[in-house]
Amino acid sequence: MKKIRNRNSKKKQIETKYMLIALTVVCVLGIFGGLVYNINGGPLKAIAGYIFVPMQQGINATGSWIFNTANDFKTLSQVLEENEKLKEQNAELTNQLTIAKIEQYELENLRELFDLSEKYPTYEKVAANVIAKDSGNWFSSFTINRGEKDGIMVGMNVLADGGLVGIVTDVGPNYSKVRSIIDDANNVSAMVPSTGDNFNVSGNLKTMNEAMVITFSELRDAENSVKIGEPVITSYVSDQYHQGILIGYISSIEFGPNNLTKIGTITPVADFEHLEDVLVIKKIKDVGNTVDTEPTE
Repeated sequence: MKKIRNRNSKKKQIETKYMLIALTVVCVLGIFGGLVYNINGGPLKAIAGYIFVPMQQGINATGSWIFNTANDFKTLSQVLEENEKLKEQNAELTNQLTIAKIEQYELENLRELFDLSEKYPTYEKVAANVIAKDSGNWFSSFTINRGEKDGIMVGMNVLADGGLVGIVTDVGPNYSKVRSIIDDANNVSAMVPSTGDNFNVSGNLKTMNEAMVITFSELRDAENSVKIGEPVITSYVSDQYHQGILIGYISSIEFGPNNLTKIGTITPVADFEHLEDVLVIKKIKDVGNTVDTEPTE
């Protein structure tokens, strides 16, 4: 009995399936015929309105989405390509700007050296670059890229930033070593132009570290004429340094332990933290017939 029922059930399902397929074919043919022969009105038109219009709208929407998506991908690709080109242009412009800044920086350094050279026109000078220095924050001792081949000799004065930097202490074929005026071992005979008083300026790395100043002593200034801010230059009595080279400016002044002479500090005119380019005076100060090779003032 069960087998008979199952057969009947399957037979009915097959018949229903074929009926649905037949009806679907009839409907599609009818609708197609109505559309082909432009049937106006009637149920076919209504069926077409309910079935094909939404389908057409869906197809249109899908087509629009695909079209827009394709355009978006195309636009994105173009944007990425343009972005890469802009990056390359930006890198090139940045490189050009960097080169321009370096050239401007070098030009300014050369202009400063030229102005400094014009400041001391009576001396023949040669420009040099600092290529090394001793350890520490300050250029208390450093090496330049000029030597015997350039006419450099021990005892020649070195300038930068509008004033005195130091003195050449050692010379090689294509390099020279310079000891600056801030070094503890260096002393300079100096004077204040307004009074003509002579005194001693000493290198002092301790005070340079504390307040960026060096010290002076033995200033007589009997009439208390010397004031803070006055310039200090190399003295005519110096046996190592040419006369009239600016050293710096007085930053403090007071009586010394003996209450007869004054002591104080000087702010150097040269930037001993960032020395790069210097001028070497190509003449040793002539004191009689001898020239000392070490500053012993």
